[in-house]
Amino acid sequence: MKGLKFASSVAGAVLSVSLAASAFAQETIRIGELNSYKTQPAFLAPYKNGMELAVEQINQAGGVNGKKLELVIRDDNSNPGDAVRVAEELYSRENVDVLTGTFLSHIGLAVSDFAKHKQRFFLASEPLTDKIVWEDGNRYTFRLRASTYMQVAMLVPEAAKLNKKRWAIVYPNYEYGQSAISTFKTLLKEAQPDVEFVAELASPLGKVDAGSVIQALSDAKPDAVFNVLFASDLSKLVRAGTQRNFFNKDMPVVSLLSGEPEYLDPLGNETPEGWIVTGYPWYAIDTPEHKEFLAAYQAKFNDYPRLGTIVGYGAIKSLAAGIEKAGSTETEALIKAFKGLEVDTPFGRIYYRDIDHQSTMGAYVGKLAKKDGKGIMTDIVYVDGADAQPSDEQVKQWRKVD
Repeated sequence: MKGLKFASSVAGAVLSVSLAASAFAQETIRIGELNSYKTQPAFLAPYKNGMELAVEQINQAGGVNGKKLELVIRDDNSNPGDAVRVAEELYSRENVDVLTGTFLSHIGLAVSDFAKHKQRFFLASEPLTDKIVWEDGNRYTFRLRASTYMQVAMLVPEAAKLNKKRWAIVYPNYEYGQSAISTFKTLLKEAQPDVEFVAELASPLGKVDAGSVIQALSDAKPDAVFNVLFASDLSKLVRAGTQRNFFNKDMPVVSLLSGEPEYLDPLGNETPEGWIVTGYPWYAIDTPEHKEFLAAYQAKFNDYPRLGTIVGYGAIKSLAAGIEKAGSTETEALIKAFKGLEVDTPFGRIYYRDIDHQSTMGAYVGKLAKKDGKGIMTDIVYVDGADAQPSDEQVKQWRKVD
């Protein structure tokens, strides 16, 4: 009898814990997030801060549909196979309700394909590849950040104004870089039919031989350069080019992403002046929504935000808005809710396009300069993502899914 009472007591305790855990789970929305934290810390540490700030603000305001948000974060090791495995584990072991994240383009494509086959909603926060919303797009994947095409399209009018005929191109040899140069060549040729591309120099991601690249650029004798390298590759290129006096005032450079603090700050006093770039001049944005965001971020982290911060913050705000509109985290409800979804971000209000699931988040375009030994952007202008898209007819040709 004592054994029976004990067993009954244990069973009751287990049941109570189970019910409590179930009740707790019902009171939270678990967001599964995977990213390349180990290999891309400059971007993704501030990105994580942005997510945490958004979660804190949303939860303090009462959550979403009465439920608190909870982040479950995992590293994808910058490997497509690992990323798919991690995505599966987030659902099977962590019981997440929705999936977001990825940084590198080939990782984003792998997780997007996972979402398609598992029929799960996926918000790709950062990967820039155009394929994720066009050629390889699927009904389960939406993307937040301005794509490669969009950011290149923002730079091409400035490149055309230079009126330079002979262009050399430097890029990382993977999906993002390949997509960027293809778009640049197409759009610049349309704007300036007589343009020539005299050199195309590809480097393995994170392993640029900067000295050899600068030598090849010098040998090609271009009138201007389009650069797509970022992170440590960018720093190495700038240093080698400056040492060899290639990047001087007579060599115009148009450079994707180089005005983002993640990549600009390490250059310091070596910042090349006059480069035309996309970036994030957090210190010069005077809009009410950005000033409110900046004050909240600095109060929490005692630091300034990076572009990654904006993306992480915007991803959580987007998910919260989508889940609230859908009334659930069920995949079909989220897909319906995200089509045309409007979200307030530090860059202003954006929306997710029905035609290709791309958000209209834009980017800042300006020129590099130096101030107090640091690189900054000047002559900045915000380009709305809605104004940097191809025509709907072109999108329909590229995107073959509903």
